[in-house]
Amino acid sequence: MWKIVLLSSVQALFLSFGQVFLKLAMVKMEKYSFTITYFKSLFTNWWFLGTGLCFGIATVLWLYIIKHVPLSVAYPLSGIAYIFGMLAAVYIFHESISLTRWLGVLLIMGGVCLILK
Repeated sequence: MWKIVLLSSVQALFLSFGQVFLKLAMVKMEKYSFTITYFKSLFTNWWFLGTGLCFGIATVLWLYIIKHVPLSVAYPLSGIAYIFGMLAAVYIFHESISLTRWLGVLLIMGGVCLILK
């Protein structure tokens, strides 16, 4: 079981870094517009490339996880990504996180622990 928890944590880490890179890519982009020019500039954005790479690795790991673990266990394990997302918000984007948000993440993690029992 610990192998799956570790693998799910790595998968969640790549998923979270993909979200961080996507946020960084969007910050670098001009105002959003649904035009060919906008999407061409998006695909030349290095942060966006990192997004695709992280999401690709996370997807391959997810394929392995759902092949070997019941979905009712595997899917809640993806909740581990909430921890990484909150830490990225604090340390990379310098956001202040309220106590209620931290409590929410703690409750989610408590649910993940219950599912693993």
